[in-house]
Amino acid sequence: MLPSALRHRLSPLVQRLAPALSGNDARSRAQRMALITFAIRILSAAIAFVSQIVLARLVGEFEYGVFIFVWVLAVLFGNLSCLGLHAAIIRFLPEYHTAAALPEIRGLTTTARIFAIVSATALAAVGGAGLWLFGSAIESYYLVPLYLGLITLPMIALGDVMEGTARAHSWAIAAMSPTYIVRPLLILAFMLLATTSGLPHNATTAMTAALAATYVTTLAQFLAMVSRLGAHYVRGPMKVELGRWLRVSVPIFLVDGFGFLLTNSDVVIVGLYLKPADVAIYFAAAKTMALVHFVMFAVKAAAGPRFSAAMAVNDRQQLAQIAIESARWSFWPSLVMGGAVLAAGRLLLSLFGPAFTAGAPLMAILLAGILAKAFVGPAETLLTMAGRQKLCVLLYAAALGANIALNVTLIPLFGLTGAAAATAGAMLAEAAILYLAVRRTFGFRLLALAGAASFNDRNEAIQP
Repeated sequence: MLPSALRHRLSPLVQRLAPALSGNDARSRAQRMALITFAIRILSAAIAFVSQIVLARLVGEFEYGVFIFVWVLAVLFGNLSCLGLHAAIIRFLPEYHTAAALPEIRGLTTTARIFAIVSATALAAVGGAGLWLFGSAIESYYLVPLYLGLITLPMIALGDVMEGTARAHSWAIAAMSPTYIVRPLLILAFMLLATTSGLPHNATTAMTAALAATYVTTLAQFLAMVSRLGAHYVRGPMKVELGRWLRVSVPIFLVDGFGFLLTNSDVVIVGLYLKPADVAIYFAAAKTMALVHFVMFAVKAAAGPRFSAAMAVNDRQQLAQIAIESARWSFWPSLVMGGAVLAAGRLLLSLFGPAFTAGAPLMAILLAGILAKAFVGPAETLLTMAGRQKLCVLLYAAALGANIALNVTLIPLFGLTGAAAATAGAMLAEAAILYLAVRRTFGFRLLALAGAASFNDRNEAIQP
């Protein structure tokens, strides 16, 4: 049906994609998951971008800044409250699946859910007590949204565990769509319903919509995942190895926590130093530029199970190949997409409102940091899945320390420009630290431009 010239041009691409779409080997499954995740993240980015524009238009930059500050804190602490078990699932399930260890699989998936809910609920209770005792020291416009944010923590944590469980099985749609498609759509729908019903156009209404959307999405995801796991594994006894899982998950928690703080601390510190309107402008610029991040996210989602499987069979050759291949998958699409987003930056920001175009110069600064991180690929995932969690903790602690130091130094001096420069500098430092760690640990150069010489170096380094 296509013209012959176009068919001739598309034929090589189709031939390269066909094995990934139909193959059943580990590499094809990983590529298929990356493609599906990439597609979901494209759709998610469009949905999130549109929904954030609508929210900003509905409530204005001040109330939007309040909502963003509180929502970022809720997502951050909801994720941290899992203590890394949502990521440990990705580490252990491929290993258990290879060994056909069904009791351990049942025990891990059930225990992780219960642990996440209990831990997040306890954290929310502590946070609520802190707000009640010290609320007078907090700006009044933050209080009610903060209380609402605390109520969302258990469902955010449970959703993260459900996502980790689906990713460990390479169920890309089940893993990504609830958090990145369904939840933002529901937040927007509930917000529009609330405002058309006469509720105030403010941050409290927005947080109420976010709370309702989180509960509906996570509970539906939980029921769907329980049903799918029940069909995938026969019923039987459970074996709980909580001590072993926590010994792995706590370092992962520290790594992921530091990493999550690295990606969100700028918004939090901007909120601590500057007014909510500045938070809104910075967030719009950062998240518009973060459209590039989902390339890296898709690659990490596919690479994690592949790293774990390669380590399970002790195939170091395959591990190095996967790592360098993943770095290439990360960098080149990020470069192309980053250039396109930067070129359209002022137009995209104007959609949020006239005041938001002040964030356009920040986007070029942020892109430099994003590309530096993409150049070394999912290095932290490689180190974590290879059992180097303690090393990752030290590395991320150093990177987070540099991030906070840069932010608290540059934001008071240069405002939003200082925040962007601090974030880019922190990402550059993180990339350099991760590169050196992989080079020292495995003996090969994890760079997007690394070639055959890297494998020769690696072979010398890992021979027993």
